Amino acid sequence: MREAFPEADARTRAELDVRQPVSAEVDLVLHAAAWTDVDGAESDPKGARRVNVDGTRNVAALGVPLVYYSTDYVFDGSKREPYVESDEPGPISVYGRTKLEGEREMREGWIVRSSWLFGWTGTNFVKTMLRLGEERDEVSVVADQTGSPTYVGHLAEATRELLPLPQGIWHVAAEGECTWADFARAIFEEAGIDCRVREITTDELGRPAPRPAYSVLRSERKGAPELPHWRDGLRECLARVR
Repeated sequence: MREAFPEADARTRAELDVRQPVSAEVDLVLHAAAWTDVDGAESDPKGARRVNVDGTRNVAALGVPLVYYSTDYVFDGSKREPYVESDEPGPISVYGRTKLEGEREMREGWIVRSSWLFGWTGTNFVKTMLRLGEERDEVSVVADQTGSPTYVGHLAEATRELLPLPQGIWHVAAEGECTWADFARAIFEEAGIDCRVREITTDELGRPAPRPAYSVLRSERKGAPELPHWRDGLRECLARVR
């Protein structure tokens, strides 16, 4: 985000906790603060709501335009073609519900729904697979969830393209689609790691939070930013990680 918005005053959670009333003299807020522990939200829905709903309400109270980063998990995954902005949400997890409730706290600005985010910092699927691939000969990865892995660098650039466009809901995700197992194989291939991928089902994985089986996002809105293919994003990310 810093590279796409070098003029931005980025704040860490320690510097600005959105769970508390927010005070700042700004013209625009890029609201990326969120509870993103999907499974943890199932056991602590109040904690997730304090960040994703109350936190968004606190930021929206500044009364300036806001870019709110939302998620493909606001949909139930029953559709078998890409979700567009006019599709009715139906989240099946606490995380998805709190992100949707956060959307409804918006007063003015842009709701940016994206999916399967990954980057060169923090904890995400790419970094986890790189670590496991170096430690193991085989990893088990679900093959019955399909989405569009989106590189945060591309999402940041697309956000800047979005600002001159009308406010409202926008779907902004990488081109292409794959399963998590497909994504893992691509990570190992691009990184030159010799590690097998054993395909398993979501039920076999046994995570607490349900996930949408299909959550590819596409935009039906005129002038929507078009992101590169997810594999291009993966290559750019790996160039920075390794």
